[in-house]
Amino acid sequence: MNEFSPLEGIGHVVLDVILALAPLVLFFIAYQVISLRLPRAYVTSLFKGIVITLIGMVLFFQGVAIAFIPAGQSIGAYFGSSDYVWALVPFGFFLGFLTTYAEPAVRVLCYQIEQSSSGYIRGSLILYTLSFGVAVSVGLGMARIIYGFSFLPLMIAGYILAILLIRFADRDFVAIAFDSGGVATGPMAVTFLMSLAVGVAASLEGRDAVTEGFGLIAFIALAPILSVLVLGILFKHKKGGKT
Repeated sequence: MNEFSPLEGIGHVVLDVILALAPLVLFFIAYQVISLRLPRAYVTSLFKGIVITLIGMVLFFQGVAIAFIPAGQSIGAYFGSSDYVWALVPFGFFLGFLTTYAEPAVRVLCYQIEQSSSGYIRGSLILYTLSFGVAVSVGLGMARIIYGFSFLPLMIAGYILAILLIRFADRDFVAIAFDSGGVATGPMAVTFLMSLAVGVAASLEGRDAVTEGFGLIAFIALAPILSVLVLGILFKHKKGGKT
């Protein structure tokens, strides 16, 4: 058995994070020199924040690489090869909820929504709405992998339904809904849930691991759009009842 090392591959993670942050830093420096001219104390604090962000991203992605991805694949392979493969549907629902609830990008989105709406739209409400929507989509995605029904009709019907719901939803929620689709497919979902789907598909005969894994991410991207639009319809009716 190979000895476990928590620092295995961390050099590549550090390089990837630096390459991701470098364009933003260079962009800020250019605008600072050309036009912003922010105070030195502000610039110093900003660069301290960038360093903290870099360290945090390295630790997070390293943790994902050595823990979440292998764990997801192992759990998926275990359930996929067991006699209780149907249990993946409720288990996927549970994991979909928890993963979205813990997603850092979702937390940031919910905070920004509450701040920009001056508390009219509570961040906790958006958080639970997104978590429930993703939970349903992961459960459905697991059922699709297990029973092998077609993926394309579900996606087409889902986006047609989203377009129809736009007409009835509160206008403030439309932009939130479509932003939520991208936010929900953050590092937690893409690493843990996709690796779970890959593990399940690899253990089932006739399933393509790559197709099933990315298919689940497509479901996850669609679910928050629908759930937030439904919430927007409820808010619109509530607002109409008060007027």
